[in-house]
Amino acid sequence: MFFLSLIKHTLRLPPHLLNLPLDQAIKGELETLFLDKVIANLGLCVSVYDIRNIDGGFIFPGDGASTFTVNFRLIMFRPFVGEVLSGEVEESDAKGLRLSLGFFKDITLPAHLLPNPSKFGEDGKWTWDFNGTELPIEKEDEIRFKVNSIRYPPIPVEQEKDAKPFAPMVITASIDFDGLGPISCVYANVTTNTSNEHLFSLEGESFGFFDGVTLSKACKC
Repeated sequence: MFFLSLIKHTLRLPPHLLNLPLDQAIKGELETLFLDKVIANLGLCVSVYDIRNIDGGFIFPGDGASTFTVNFRLIMFRPFVGEVLSGEVEESDAKGLRLSLGFFKDITLPAHLLPNPSKFGEDGKWTWDFNGTELPIEKEDEIRFKVNSIRYPPIPVEQEKDAKPFAPMVITASIDFDGLGPISCVYANVTTNTSNEHLFSLEGESFGFFDGVTLSKACKC
């Protein structure tokens, strides 16, 4: 889910920051530029991990700022296709659900990737028909889902006034698979399922957030 990405960037450091230690001043500027921003094909930046080296410090004519070439690593949120995560239901409509991880909310769960059969009711909620038992999917329910795809839409030139805010990174989720769906529903039906042992083993799997990080390919920004 989280990766280290090596970035090379030419950074302009304003004069009022030159009284700070150089590493501290540059890290602060990098956080301003990259934190909570999406880099296409790399993902969402959640933190500046470290600064590998700093070169330059040139002052160009007519500019009081120093310009540095900085090599640094960012911690990026970029789940892989097929990864299983847990999130909460943010909203629902006839098209499906929108899920949230707390720090990332652009996760769509389209209707055709809900468990089959499911139906959308007049109360604005989806209901999953599980062996004849209707299980409603409520707002803020915890959902275990699989990453179906990740898209980085192009930035629109113009947007309509009523359009939703542009999302530079969109994850499409799926729960139409064994062991996925509302966690309360999955475990509420453990006792009625013939394969109890298999369902309980899900608790021991490493789903969701991982502690490990992997170095991705270097990227010039």
